[in-house]
Amino acid sequence: MSGDFDKKLEQLAGKLQAGNLRVATAESCTGGWLSQVFTSVAGSSSWFEGAIISYSNAMKQKFLDVPIALLDRYGAVSQPVVESMALGVVRHLSVPLSVSISGIAGPEGGTEDKPVGTVWIGWCFDNQVITEVFHFSGDRERVRKQAVEAALDGLIKVVDAISR
Repeated sequence: MSGDFDKKLEQLAGKLQAGNLRVATAESCTGGWLSQVFTSVAGSSSWFEGAIISYSNAMKQKFLDVPIALLDRYGAVSQPVVESMALGVVRHLSVPLSVSISGIAGPEGGTEDKPVGTVWIGWCFDNQVITEVFHFSGDRERVRKQAVEAALDGLIKVVDAISR
């Protein structure tokens, strides 16, 4: 599974090690796939702290401190929720850097406002969160894989910005 990501992972691992940075993930629709990709790399324990897989809203509240008011007002697949997830995992796992992912992978669950393939990703460093919404296409696995790839790409950009 990680073979598709090997080059990006090698690049990311080198940058994280060079910057003495540790990262954690808060994943929902990807169900730990990003974490699995990270841990497929020998030596990833030097830069990957861990993950909180918060698939349900109750787990987002309990383990990431996502306020119920945000979930009720915006839904789990939203900018405010991925921001809160990214900050929550930083707090709970005591790392400076995180990635959060929440989306609708399908085949059901989409709405007119948030169709299947809608994925929000957040990258947090030094308690500042950058978010981006994506509209992926394809079946459930393809949407999830594209989310993992986008999360990796964004993390590489964030680490590059930190290194400057």
